[in-house]
Amino acid sequence: MSKRLQVGKVALGGGAPVTIQSMCNTATEDVAATVAQIHALEAAGCEIVRVAVPTMEAAQAIGKIKSAIHIPLVADIHFDYKLALECAAQGVDKIRINPGNIGAPERVRAVADACRERGIPIRVGVNGGSLEKEMLQKYGGVTAEALVESAMGHVKLLNDCNFDDICLSVKCSHVPTNMAAYRLLAERTDYPLHLGVTEAGTPEMGLIKSAVGIGGLLCLGIGDTLRVSLTADPVEEIAAAKKILSASGVRQTGVNLISCPTCGRTKYDMLPIAREVEERLRDCTKPITVAVMGCVVNGPGEARNVDVGIAGGAGEGLLFRRGEVLRKVPQDKLVEALMEEIEKL
Repeated sequence: MSKRLQVGKVALGGGAPVTIQSMCNTATEDVAATVAQIHALEAAGCEIVRVAVPTMEAAQAIGKIKSAIHIPLVADIHFDYKLALECAAQGVDKIRINPGNIGAPERVRAVADACRERGIPIRVGVNGGSLEKEMLQKYGGVTAEALVESAMGHVKLLNDCNFDDICLSVKCSHVPTNMAAYRLLAERTDYPLHLGVTEAGTPEMGLIKSAVGIGGLLCLGIGDTLRVSLTADPVEEIAAAKKILSASGVRQTGVNLISCPTCGRTKYDMLPIAREVEERLRDCTKPITVAVMGCVVNGPGEARNVDVGIAGGAGEGLLFRRGEVLRKVPQDKLVEALMEEIEKL
């Protein structure tokens, strides 16, 4: 089990629930736009949010943003240690920075001291696209070993400054390498791991890559927090993360909808009904499993473990709960009957 960190009011690692993160794509200096986007992310179920801090103006906006939101705020910083110091002074909940990229040892110590004094953890975030030249030369490219060695080198710099409140990520866009790096990292350290597949792509392909790369690791018991990186509105990342957590059996954050692929026994137009049920349950937060099945012959039995479900037939279907048939329902009333039953749960 990984060690536990505290990111604001949210526990990370040490057996705490796997948390969902996202990152704003607004200019952090634009406090109103950034806060508005974070509020939308909060409403969608985001539990930790990160903002880019490329300038001192952005760093100085951290306090105002933090005071207007309800979830922990992470500052994403590259190279300039002064930005990290300002974010710490502004009360940020976590900093993402690679100590090896900020220069002289005294700069690393200044950041470590500022974070230690305020109880701010640091995420060491290694990315395949910005791996050090020495690592690329040593390993002949972006490999799992190169990513992990780079991460542990950054960790040592913090450890040498008596700092150990660390979270790690080793992301790249090649899913097998990405997974291998996290597995290797999990074997070598007990720091909490931030999972992700970087540059995963548009929602369709990005969800598939993330489901494999993140979900596969979660199924192995690896990972403490995650971000699904999509080329899309960040709110879409939250929906994707929930689906991955649910499919991995790690954490159900809403309705788990199951439906059969249909076969020759299917006697009704099931696809639009399944889509309607999915859409109507999109904002439902009940931790239940709902089934839409293709036939009355096998449906209730195959879905006997679900909380509630429907199975269609010629002109009518069945409404059932945990394998027990409740009643027959006209086909055009199936969805409404299902929703009424869900309301009772």
